[in-house]
Amino acid sequence: MPNSPIFKSAGWPPFDRPLGSLLVSTVSGKIPPTPVCPVSVPSSELLNSLYGEQHRLCRTPNSQVQLVLSLHRPIDLVELEQLCDAVGWSRRPMRRVRKALENSLLRVGLWRHDTHLPKLVGFARCTGDGVVAATVWDVAVHPLYQGAGLGKQLMDFVLDHLRGLELDRVTLFADPEVVGFYQAQGWELEPLNRRCAFWYAP
Repeated sequence: MPNSPIFKSAGWPPFDRPLGSLLVSTVSGKIPPTPVCPVSVPSSELLNSLYGEQHRLCRTPNSQVQLVLSLHRPIDLVELEQLCDAVGWSRRPMRRVRKALENSLLRVGLWRHDTHLPKLVGFARCTGDGVVAATVWDVAVHPLYQGAGLGKQLMDFVLDHLRGLELDRVTLFADPEVVGFYQAQGWELEPLNRRCAFWYAP
């Protein structure tokens, strides 16, 4: 069974308990059985209206948990701050976060689907010239949703859209304890293998 508590039960987890600071991890263990109560799949029209036409449904080991990657759903600053708190990052002034989002080349939200109020549970953004190079920043997956491969799906989604821009190079900066996560996905580490990794167009 995956490490994440979100996939160990059919219900949603509480968000008011202490959380760890792990950033991303990979799938481990067995996928739990399909829950007794089936969940209807949202229509493509509904998903397009909530997340934009370029959204992508994520694979999850629990069919009651519907997660969606989106470029177009607006990022709520309070929700983003709560996500950053959950992964143990220091807070930044809201006005600076807003400015950073406005000046980003790409903003990706990972959303726990809800018809009325989707919940932000993951995030990444990119800066760059949109022609030659880009840099990935602030990759985060809520600790309750880690351990099911969502970090990899988030990064695949980001790279797919950066490939569409025909960039030559993508750079990212990450904490030393998680650079191995990116190396396992084919990123080339800097010579000292500390914080920086690179992806090059084939």
